[in-house]
Amino acid sequence: MKTRIKNASAPDNCNGRKMAVTEQRASGDAEIDRQSLEIGRRVIRLEAEAVRALESRIDEQFARAVEMIYRCKGRVVITGIGKSGIIGKKIAATFSSTGTPAIFLHSAEGLHGDLGMVLQEDLVICISKSGNSHEMKLLLPLFRKIGVPVIAMTGNLKSELAQNADVVLDVSVSEEADPLDLAPTSSSTAALAMGDALAMALLAKRHFSAEDFALRHPGGTLGRRLLLRIDDLMGQGDRVPKVLPRAGLDEVILEITEKRYGATCVVDENDRLLGIITDGDLRRLMSRQVDFKAITAGEIMTPKPKTISAGVLAVKALEIMEDHNIMQIIIVDDRKRPIGMVHLHDLLKAGVA
Repeated sequence: MKTRIKNASAPDNCNGRKMAVTEQRASGDAEIDRQSLEIGRRVIRLEAEAVRALESRIDEQFARAVEMIYRCKGRVVITGIGKSGIIGKKIAATFSSTGTPAIFLHSAEGLHGDLGMVLQEDLVICISKSGNSHEMKLLLPLFRKIGVPVIAMTGNLKSELAQNADVVLDVSVSEEADPLDLAPTSSSTAALAMGDALAMALLAKRHFSAEDFALRHPGGTLGRRLLLRIDDLMGQGDRVPKVLPRAGLDEVILEITEKRYGATCVVDENDRLLGIITDGDLRRLMSRQVDFKAITAGEIMTPKPKTISAGVLAVKALEIMEDHNIMQIIIVDDRKRPIGMVHLHDLLKAGVA
């Protein structure tokens, strides 16, 4: 029988080929990554330059546009098509959430019935990079017929849109971030920034407050923090744990357990607040050598606990609880009678924190 001799160099050759392929792929990936980084940085740089160039165009035309929108008795109708339309939707949303009622009108749909949403007391903002789109040319005379003022936001000051608008906002850019200089990139960013500038100028002019913002965002965290009152969360009536100073330890424990706030108020005969007993107080009591059968609520309570009045924002209650490292807060009336209690978990559950 012939003995087969294994080729000792074969595994090394195989491993060598694998390593070469791996190194080649890694080199290719690194090259792709470098190219992506360069493109990404170029896009950010060009778009940032496009926005920066707008600062010098915040001029009399901008001030006129803000004044026109501020005095508008109806809504701001923002129209555009393609990428300009998408930017228009965002600007309309920003306007509406910051005190300026606005709607979006798709330019093409406007020519097929949606123009009926435009009323005489409204104002129209037309967004178009070229200012010469087919839809915009058809809409302009119709806006004139309705009698609404028109603000143009365009990159072409010689366009039909610019020539027929009451106010023109120049959002032209020297170069798109697209290497082909075709896809709206820098130009759409510039239009978006100009829309934000209008919205913020109007916000200041209307003295729009955080509370006003919250009213338009009741489902968000800010809305809950600025709108939710402690009255909406507190336990009231029979749910408020209370004991008299002469109550024994068994009565205190029962009240804390049944009402599930981890504490109980201690009140006098006239229901005025004297103090509070918490779970923590009971645990600390257990480490002391005392006659548990003889001890009373008045002997173990913490006097003058932290309280708030009804009508206070829930977020204010949270701030007090965090500042004093407490888990419960008592709501009292003007005669210092406890009318409610809130646990930290109630605030967390309501999304206040």
